[in-house]
Amino acid sequence: MNCIELRNLQPIQLQEIPCLKVNDFRDELIKKIKSGNRLIQLFCDKNSENIVIYAITADDNVAKLSINSTELMPNDIYQSITPEIPSAHLFEREIYEQYGIKPEGHPWLKPLKKGIAGIDNTETPYEFFFMAGDEIHEVGVGPVHAGIIEPGYFRFSCHGEKVYHLEIKLGFQHRGVEELFIKNNSPIYLEKLSESIAGDTVIGHSGTFVSAIESLAGISVSYRVKLIRAIALELERIAVHLGDLSALSADIAYLTGNAVFSALRTKVINTTMAICGNRFGRGLNKIGGVDYYITLEQTDGLLMMLSKLDDETALASEVLFSSASVLERFEKTGIVESEVAKEIGMVGQAARASGISIDIRSDHPSGVYEYFPHYKLTLNSGDVFARAYIRFVEIQQSIKIIKEQLKNLSGGVLKHELTELMKESLVVSLTEGWRGEIAHTIITGKDGKIKRIKIKDPSFNNWFGLSIAMRNEAISDFPICNKSFNLSYCGFDL
Repeated sequence: MNCIELRNLQPIQLQEIPCLKVNDFRDELIKKIKSGNRLIQLFCDKNSENIVIYAITADDNVAKLSINSTELMPNDIYQSITPEIPSAHLFEREIYEQYGIKPEGHPWLKPLKKGIAGIDNTETPYEFFFMAGDEIHEVGVGPVHAGIIEPGYFRFSCHGEKVYHLEIKLGFQHRGVEELFIKNNSPIYLEKLSESIAGDTVIGHSGTFVSAIESLAGISVSYRVKLIRAIALELERIAVHLGDLSALSADIAYLTGNAVFSALRTKVINTTMAICGNRFGRGLNKIGGVDYYITLEQTDGLLMMLSKLDDETALASEVLFSSASVLERFEKTGIVESEVAKEIGMVGQAARASGISIDIRSDHPSGVYEYFPHYKLTLNSGDVFARAYIRFVEIQQSIKIIKEQLKNLSGGVLKHELTELMKESLVVSLTEGWRGEIAHTIITGKDGKIKRIKIKDPSFNNWFGLSIAMRNEAISDFPICNKSFNLSYCGFDL
């Protein structure tokens, strides 16, 4: 057997995972991806003196995941997968940086988090791509930005105003979040840490993590809990999408849209605060359930707010997307073709804007999404307009989901006590966050505690998409291309 099949949130024993010879492992992974599967995660874990590489792929058509592994010695060399499967390129760079296992033949084997921040003087300096030629010039932006933006460095290789290449360097903070999950196994600590993986995706990441732990502990939460979590997740999606439409409006000097969408976002995050006491949802998701419930009075208020929000968002969006000056900036700007988006493994609304029909709520449903159909929405132009407009469409869809499901908010246990986790086991937890596919893979040791956690924020998949979007564009269009993706710096630096 070359792999074991499982589903989202289905725990398995580590001994059930096939361990292949490295060349067979590589061939099997390439075969899987070329037959239509997607690469979800590729990561390492130390096993005694050796290093185990795990590969997780998804067959979205049948809601199944596949996993296998290979075992290598530290500093071993294997033939790179990236030339055949471009979506593996960041995973392989990370493996090389963290464990010294070299993917021979990798076309872009550079560090992800080392070599530029000056934290370790022994690091080899990061070498940027260099273009030569008459009138070629480079523009560097960052790593320190104005306002509250986190550190990230962008280097543009230009001829005049035209961008030929954008190289993005992240990882300046060396956060070490995955290691922190192993150092302290207190449930309260783990819950708070999961909320801090990416500050704009509190519900998405915390929900993904606590669901994984519940699966390993054999805890089945009530429908009421599942529904409250889904409502919070959809409110988070609505709020950030509105904020993005506001930011995109600001970057093209459409100040009315900037003000209106920002005000609408405030209504949504204030609703989340009314439910759990925090505008971003901190403190809501707990291992075993939730700490807050939605009262009948809050249900009535939520329905009224959503109905009004639906009308106001539709009106503001109609004005935005019918404006000639807006369309002039948005349409045919920052295009990522569907074939390219698929090859590099893009996810979320950015992928759906390029015609890639993927959405965890439909493809690998869990929680309340298992009980009703969810329809995937796509556009095909792959430009700033598509990435902006699909946010408006998803806001409408999320409003509809919440309004329809609120009537099912009946009684049920709000929280179960945490029991011991399965020992020497693995679980994959997938959630469709507002930015796209969130993936947490947790491995437990002989003591039943977390031995390894691999976290993938959707930004990990999509930063390279932003680089592609800027090719042959004017450098002045970078702000709206960047905002149309709205990727996380801290979600990449884990």
